[in-house]
Amino acid sequence: MEWNPQPLDPADVTVHRRGKGTPLVLLHCLGMDWRFWDVLEPLTERYELVAYSFPGHGDTKLPKGQYGAPELTAQLQALAKREGLKRFHLAGISLGGSVAQQFAGTHPEMVEKLILCDCTPRYNEEQRANWPVRAAAARAGGVASLIPTLLPVFFTPGSIAENGPNVQFVRQTFEACSAEGYALACEMLAMVDAREEAKRITAPTLIMLGSEERQPFKDAAAWMDQTIPDSRVVEVPAAGHASVRERPGFVVEQFRRFLG
Repeated sequence: MEWNPQPLDPADVTVHRRGKGTPLVLLHCLGMDWRFWDVLEPLTERYELVAYSFPGHGDTKLPKGQYGAPELTAQLQALAKREGLKRFHLAGISLGGSVAQQFAGTHPEMVEKLILCDCTPRYNEEQRANWPVRAAAARAGGVASLIPTLLPVFFTPGSIAENGPNVQFVRQTFEACSAEGYALACEMLAMVDAREEAKRITAPTLIMLGSEERQPFKDAAAWMDQTIPDSRVVEVPAAGHASVRERPGFVVEQFRRFLG
């Protein structure tokens, strides 16, 4: 895979803010958009939820070319400056969790508390080799063609069979996702490596993952817990990779307890 990351323009991004209190910046996962975090609406009484969509996702237009975690970190820093956010809580899931680690280790003075959901600082070699393959599949058949493979990763079999609102939301968001936006994010994930940044994280950190998460993410959670000084791990019961959408009630309560 050729790799030529380009700077990202913060002017391409619309930031969505709702609620009141300490800002909580939210970074979504691959193929989703800023609305992924709507299930955290109960927190708006105590926190201001600040969310936006990654390049080529949701209401953020396609970038000029490839980008990596450093470019996403620089974009978030620029957005924070534009929005007047000097210090805030930060939460990310999957792709967003990798970026959150990169950001929190690069700008520790800006992060009050950190929540990392179903993520890794670096994918293993098998996963890294698969990301360009996934990118090519998205470009060839669209993101909708990948849904039969993606849903069983995001949700447990019981939730898929029930086909409730959160499963439907994820399915519909995948269907609407730009093929090129998805592919570029896949290429970013093939290259992400935030291990050194993770070692520089100083914020108290909550590491969350679904109880039915795949083994590489369980291994990553253990590594992050050992590496980040003030951290702890919580498993979300009966949940897969999209733990936030699969068990929102449990997740909201964990956010409340951790953020204080």
